[in-house]
Amino acid sequence: MSTQIYRLIDTHAHLDEVEDLDQAIEEAKQVGLVAVIAVGQDYESNSKIMEFSEKYKDFVYPALGLHPWSLGNMDAAKVELTLQFIVDNIEKAVGIGEIGLDYDKRVVAAADKERQKEAFKAVLELARRYDKPVSVHARYSWKDSFDLVKESGVKRAVFHWYTGFSSVLREIIAERYFISATPATEYHDEHRRAVRETPLENLLLETDCPVTYGREIKYQSRPSDVIRTLRAVAQLRGMAEETIANKTTENALRFFGLTGKVKRA
Repeated sequence: MSTQIYRLIDTHAHLDEVEDLDQAIEEAKQVGLVAVIAVGQDYESNSKIMEFSEKYKDFVYPALGLHPWSLGNMDAAKVELTLQFIVDNIEKAVGIGEIGLDYDKRVVAAADKERQKEAFKAVLELARRYDKPVSVHARYSWKDSFDLVKESGVKRAVFHWYTGFSSVLREIIAERYFISATPATEYHDEHRRAVRETPLENLLLETDCPVTYGREIKYQSRPSDVIRTLRAVAQLRGMAEETIANKTTENALRFFGLTGKVKRA
């Protein structure tokens, strides 16, 4: 296994759920990460990642979100509070996310499709207004999620951990949007297909930590596991790890407007 250190960015991490965050950040730096994009889900998690972005300044960058999973626990007033928090902190945010739609029956039972779409449209409008990129959750809702992003006029979008239809993926690529690869690239058939079919110019790397990955041997991910994503993508595509690392990091810096801001490893 390669021991070379590459300059990497975890473009989607739930740092508010990571245990022993100080250690996790140090581990990430040791394996070559130069930045982590911390995504929010609701008012509480957005507040925490704003604190983390100050504590780990010039390494953790906040993307403020309103996740469809959170809607079931939120009344209209809490949704408005969350949207206002995003507006109040928009200048410090490098993106808006995690946002999107989730048509899993358990999620729809808590927040129906129309309520999800209403919330998604509201945060997409903020992204358009303030020219921020979006990190999109689109489980079982790939076409609807893509259509709403395109209709919103948002210029930069990444469909994270994409496992959807190739037909929608082609539309994503045609709009110059991105998908992001996770450590599931090691084994998940639908995700592997999407990563294989996506041009390198449209690809980012992430962990979605602290998600648990693996089939036979399971592990709880941390930002440092973006190296596993890198290796899996390189192996899947038959390309050098260095080539994948350089291009996806360049993509991430441009996507989040961090070119010239992120320190070198």
